Amino acid sequence: MFKDNWIQILAELERKGEPCVLVTVVEHKGSTPRDSGTKMLVTEQGCYATIGGGHLEYKALKLARDMLLNGEQQMKVERFNLGASLGQCCGGMASIMLEPVVRARHHLVLFGAGHVAKALVHILATLPFRITWIDERAAEFPLEQLSGVTQVISDDPVGEINHQPPGSFYLVMTHNHQLDLELCAKILKRQDARYFGVIGSQTKRKRFDYKLKERGFSEADLAQMICPIGLSQVVGKHPAEIAVSVAGELISVYQQTLVLRTGASEATEREKLTVTSSA
Repeated sequence: MFKDNWIQILAELERKGEPCVLVTVVEHKGSTPRDSGTKMLVTEQGCYATIGGGHLEYKALKLARDMLLNGEQQMKVERFNLGASLGQCCGGMASIMLEPVVRARHHLVLFGAGHVAKALVHILATLPFRITWIDERAAEFPLEQLSGVTQVISDDPVGEINHQPPGSFYLVMTHNHQLDLELCAKILKRQDARYFGVIGSQTKRKRFDYKLKERGFSEADLAQMICPIGLSQVVGKHPAEIAVSVAGELISVYQQTLVLRTGASEATEREKLTVTSSA
């Protein structure tokens, strides 16, 4: 039997919070590409190890990726005759088990590693999120590596937006107003955010609306941007309080129980932490 190093790969996928399906040959009879017990891991974009290639593996890949796409959490067993129907000449029979082993998570892109971001990451790491945490300043990231959190030190945070999957959550809370503005413009230009929030006050909101309109963004575009962020019932300004408030809003979004505020006219009246104090 091939000694595929799938256990270490599974541990790494779990650390990153990347959903995957473990495919196992649970029974084989006659001539088959691989024996019972052979495993491979399937993610949305990758495949690690092999159950023998050919059309059997192709069918297994499609089944596994359909499970990931549909968010299925129950394992299933499929039986295949390796004859003409699969275009394989082995002539045997194989049964495969497809088992989701890392739960699907929402992808959040967090810009900025200030006080609020640090407090927020600790909360979100306990929730169904996989987080891409981006900052220019390596020294601002904590030494502790949290499960499901990938730290990205980048000289071009705005450019990192090009590499994010559709339907991501975005939170902008850097130490630099101008950088926040550039990030906002880039995120709005994509038109595919599931949630897009910016830390700041009502004054910051009005300033950003004015500057983004100058760049050609419409009222409908700006309505996608949430600023101030967080639940309106939580009015404290301590980083932990804001973090809890923002986490509550994000939970409401992925549970689809919150009608998001749209535009400056419906934003809360409270003044949130300024960029200076959030850095």
